[in-house]
Amino acid sequence: VFVKPARAGSSMGITKVHGRDELDAAVEHAHTFDPKVLVEAAAERSREVECGVLQRLDGAVEASVVAEIAGYGEHEFYDFAAKYLGEAGVTLEVPADLRPEVAERIQSLAVAAFKALDCEGLARVDFFLAADGTVTINEINTMPGFTPSSMFPRMWAESGVDYPELVDRLLSLALSRPTGLR
Repeated sequence: VFVKPARAGSSMGITKVHGRDELDAAVEHAHTFDPKVLVEAAAERSREVECGVLQRLDGAVEASVVAEIAGYGEHEFYDFAAKYLGEAGVTLEVPADLRPEVAERIQSLAVAAFKALDCEGLARVDFFLAADGTVTINEINTMPGFTPSSMFPRMWAESGVDYPELVDRLLSLALSRPTGLR
């Protein structure tokens, strides 16, 4: 299982638990980041894929290309160290090597999740793709990593929206909101 803070970002506070004897320490560690903690089953033998979602000024929502975290290198999973302290051996595929109909399904689910949760602006939706084709939403990140090398801007760059344009679109969207909602 994985133990993680319910509302932390960048994979901070997440522990992969291999046995019951590790569970209490993992929960205690997660509690240092958030009083709410999640314990979820590991999605063994599933591919980790993700899709960016962006709201336009007219309110329409669009999805980026789908990306994949295809290998963890020296890391057990795609944790904070793998993301930010050196991607040694980490394999990120942007876009992911998927059949078009699978990519389209993931994009459609990303947009549907964004709308169902009444999100605004941007989000990155993370999925597990099982060998049998089953797609499971893992989580939705309403403030995804946003450095130029983060997955969200990389997916949008591959979709034809470069970093300066992405920032510009988000600023325009924020400024278009009624004053009380900024």
